[in-house]
Amino acid sequence: MDINKKKQPTSGKVADSKKRKEAPSAAATSTKNQHQDSRPPARPQKRVKFQDARNIRSQPSDAALDDGKLDLQKFLNAREFEIKALETSMRKCKSANATRVFQQVPREMRRRTASHNAKRVPKRLRDRAKREMMEDNTPTVEARKRRPRTTRARIRAENAKRLDKLAAKKRKRSLQNEAGGENRDAPGKTTIQTRAPRPKIRRDTLNEPPKPKSKFKKRQINKTWLPTHLWHAKRATMTEPTKPLWRFAVPLTPTQKCYRPTHRASGQKGTVFWDTSYMSTSRLYGTVGGIQQVLKALGLIQESLWGNRGRKWRSGTRTWSGMVSRRQGNSRRRDIGPATILWNPTPTAETAAPESDMKTQRQILIRTHPSCFLELFDELVKLAKLQTPQVHIEDLRFEIGSIELTGPGSTETLLAVLQPYYTEERHGQVFSSLVGVTNPASLPKDAVLGFSIKDPRLSYPPKRVDTASKVCDPALLDTLAQWPVEEQVRPYGLFDRDVRLRASSLPPQKSINRRKGASIPGQEMQVTAADPPIPVIAFASRPAAGGQAQGTWTLLAPWKCILPIWYSIVHYPLSTGGNPRLGGLNEQRQIAFEQGTAWFPGDFLGTNAGVVWEMEQRAQRKKAWDRRPKGKRIEWASLDLGAGRKGEIGDGLACDFEHLFGLPTAPLPSSSPYQSTSDVDPNAMDVHPGDEAEAAAKLGKAHKDTVPSLATVEQMKKTAFNALISSADSSRPPPRSIISVNITFATRGVANACARIYRLPSRPSATTTLPSSEAEVPATDPVAAGIGSLPADLRDHWLQKLPSKKSGSGSSKATTAHAAPHMPRDVSQGTRKQLMAKSLLSGDPLPYPRPAASQTDIGGGHLLCPGEEDLIGFVTAGAYSLSEGKGTAVGAISAEKAFDTIKESGTKEGRLCIVRNAGENVGWLARWELV
Repeated sequence: MDINKKKQPTSGKVADSKKRKEAPSAAATSTKNQHQDSRPPARPQKRVKFQDARNIRSQPSDAALDDGKLDLQKFLNAREFEIKALETSMRKCKSANATRVFQQVPREMRRRTASHNAKRVPKRLRDRAKREMMEDNTPTVEARKRRPRTTRARIRAENAKRLDKLAAKKRKRSLQNEAGGENRDAPGKTTIQTRAPRPKIRRDTLNEPPKPKSKFKKRQINKTWLPTHLWHAKRATMTEPTKPLWRFAVPLTPTQKCYRPTHRASGQKGTVFWDTSYMSTSRLYGTVGGIQQVLKALGLIQESLWGNRGRKWRSGTRTWSGMVSRRQGNSRRRDIGPATILWNPTPTAETAAPESDMKTQRQILIRTHPSCFLELFDELVKLAKLQTPQVHIEDLRFEIGSIELTGPGSTETLLAVLQPYYTEERHGQVFSSLVGVTNPASLPKDAVLGFSIKDPRLSYPPKRVDTASKVCDPALLDTLAQWPVEEQVRPYGLFDRDVRLRASSLPPQKSINRRKGASIPGQEMQVTAADPPIPVIAFASRPAAGGQAQGTWTLLAPWKCILPIWYSIVHYPLSTGGNPRLGGLNEQRQIAFEQGTAWFPGDFLGTNAGVVWEMEQRAQRKKAWDRRPKGKRIEWASLDLGAGRKGEIGDGLACDFEHLFGLPTAPLPSSSPYQSTSDVDPNAMDVHPGDEAEAAAKLGKAHKDTVPSLATVEQMKKTAFNALISSADSSRPPPRSIISVNITFATRGVANACARIYRLPSRPSATTTLPSSEAEVPATDPVAAGIGSLPADLRDHWLQKLPSKKSGSGSSKATTAHAAPHMPRDVSQGTRKQLMAKSLLSGDPLPYPRPAASQTDIGGGHLLCPGEEDLIGFVTAGAYSLSEGKGTAVGAISAEKAFDTIKESGTKEGRLCIVRNAGENVGWLARWELV
């Protein structure tokens, strides 16, 4: 009985211990910590494991001797023990050194499913991966053996079986024909030889994208793949399948972390490259006079282009890059987007003829951004039809692709990949002599080189170029100074349709491999008649910011030749180590931001493409804001800006220029007084579009002629704004016009997108600053009462935050003035206490009366932000700049308010601004410069 009674609580305690764990005792905790502290590190443990695996145990020979005589049984047992120890050691060594295939792949190449899918590792390791999976009995599933679980999958499986049967019949029929079947040609029967069909290129209308393979056709219903899409899909984050960008599947960013590596590769060592085949190219051809009138109608009216200074551009040895625009109304123009225009050179005999002959046939290439391509193409078609004789335009978006490279190693990479096909071509010779160039911006501005290259697969993998001995070569400096490319100039082959077609008919990769296998190892493959020349055009561009920033190489080539060139660029071993780095759309924005230039279309809200981009970004920000819980998202109405001001100014999730210019938030009809983006058709019916839009709104439908009110904002160019500032007349910027600016913070601060940009608060007038004749004591404290008035000296307080050139920043000066002296060494404890008490008592007393409202409303010593009347613009892109070492931003400000501020306060104070992030009440002093 006693035994049972004693066992009951024990069983109950066991039952309780299964449900709930008791708190560990102090002894157990100390023991556990002691074990953890005594545990050796991982690497020595691994070394001990390897040593134990390689240690083979044996028995001494004395064990087999009995009184000096050999005991046969003991001797055999000892040898058996040693053999088993040898086998055990071999097995342990194999298991200790065992690393799976997916563990040998570099970290940036690893895939999440590599451990159970052999296709996720490189081809050279797939056989070993399959063997390891078979040995370990790893469960795998093959797609072709998977049982369909849905009706759609079952139908696809049945269709696949039918297609396999049809393919088998076709193969059988082809074998019969080769063996002399029924379809063999008769001896006397003649056959018709036909050429390969050329792709259709329509005149004055858009062309269709190339037909994809049948297995990829359903994936390209609403978009077009780039030539390198399959390569990018495994290594980069692409746009969503149902939400393409500019009608293309565009790579956004590499899957590996690359923000800092991109900064280093683009400016210090290495190179960054992109597949920019989504950039749209058009060909305009006709008489010189007609082309000139079309270009002038697009805004190319500078005298430098059509005078003697523009001779190199018109001869085809330079490019022109800038903003093209279209006429809007009677005298105003609206920007379309950036474009690069290149003339096709004429033969040397025709170049010697005078340029006054306006009937000479010429052709130009216009390369523009895909977001504004349709708008520019419609404008070109309209302008081309007005010329006599008519000028024609062709859509070459899917005929010409492009690759862009930037960084110190960009020229070196192109020299290794692009090998001239003809040795007598002058442009090819000049390009080959650029060994040692580390910045494309060192070339003449907008320099162009057009020549033919060999198939890059013939020299794959590319060999490293020796650039160390050519950095200070006098011949290189002479070439860069003289730039002898106008001698023996020829028309560029990329303009010729037949040349592009022949270059696109490259031999298959299997034939290249067969020729490599038949040649001597290490010997360079020779060009044969089956290897057509590939026409390319390479031009160098400089950043708009100037300075020591890296330039950019742009390579134009036939669409189907982009992939062979791409593979050679990817695997080129740079002389500084590593390979060129892949870049996406985000890396393009990052490099433009670090160079202080505006990125199209995100930073150009005065264009139609910029309006569409801003509307999409607003929708994405609103969606992300709605997903956050109520307690973790910003409440815009409860934001305290100090001095009795509540709520965010405008929409906190947008660059709210509608609020800045007082525009309605609802969409406007296209004939509204705010909107004049398209000319009025004289043959249109006499119906007021506003009535149609109102009727469509009543039915709950969106009218085709309604546009967002943001589309009424116009983009003003830097040259036009500077001309207004320097002019002495009373002309002003047009209403609702904005200019792009680069913002640099004076001391601290980092701006985000949608941040508010203020000008310095204006000084009060003389009537308000005069002191009163009778001294009165206010009944209430204005600051405590919350009266919404900013202090009169707020502008002076902000100017005091401007750092001095001699003594550094004001904050550091104030900090060092009141800093306590350092504690001397070897001081007793009593002396330390005395010195500490003295430092505490020697401080300045608290100021009386209480400080101004600008010092107390926000807290932390931050000044109040100016009022809504001083809001001048918004930040479109901002972050901490690795190139500047502090916060910078790119934004857009009102041209009218910036003009008035500079006229009132001068250039020095007029360019100072205050930047405040949306949803925050702290502002930071900064300075803006035109972009």
